[in-house]
Amino acid sequence: MKISGNKILITGGASGIGLGLTERFVNEQNTVIICGRRENVLKEVSDRFPQVITKVCDLSNEADRVNLFDWIRTSHNDLNVLVNNAGIQNWMNISDNDFYERTNDEVTTNILAPLHLTSLFRSLPSLNTIINVTSGLAFVPLSKVAVYSATKAFMRSFTLSLRHMLKDSKIEVIEMIPPALNTDLGGKGIHDGQPSVSDFVVSIFKQLKEGKTELTFGTSEGRAQANNQVITDYFNKMNP
Repeated sequence: MKISGNKILITGGASGIGLGLTERFVNEQNTVIICGRRENVLKEVSDRFPQVITKVCDLSNEADRVNLFDWIRTSHNDLNVLVNNAGIQNWMNISDNDFYERTNDEVTTNILAPLHLTSLFRSLPSLNTIINVTSGLAFVPLSKVAVYSATKAFMRSFTLSLRHMLKDSKIEVIEMIPPALNTDLGGKGIHDGQPSVSDFVVSIFKQLKEGKTELTFGTSEGRAQANNQVITDYFNKMNP
């Protein structure tokens, strides 16, 4: 993937990893479009970076996803990079009364939305790169976020297949595999003390410049390369 001169859509680009990617892609002289549910948060980003284009969109809603694509196709038909970054993480237990309802939210946002967007945006003649943000939890689940971990394992598997399906096309498929980072994913304060998004982004862009298609950082590198015994050891450590 070339680092500059792109027009990029980053879902969930107003916070966490998405915001870190937005800032770096802007600094690398790209045109960046971000979407999210909260208009006030999108405005905070556009106030900081006036060149960023924003679009209010609830990716859990199928009609909103179609409207987003139609808007891109008519107003930004030179878009060439899709970053499927948006996701939610629920800390919950199977015994919780609202477990199934919250599971639906995670599966819709973390799986159905990126699948739908990938299917839609693949038809854009200008598209040449798809980046799927998965997680180190795709390899070793954390039982406190069991459904989130499973959705990322799904996206890891789908990304491998997608890369194979598109191997004879002009579309490059990249997987970004973060570990836990100091963001508000899952709730404020949960990930305090984890590595910073800025350090993660620096490493990710170094790997992009090297032409890598599986981008890891910190503990996600070891998990992505682990054998069964290492994965078992990781699981026992993470789930005492």
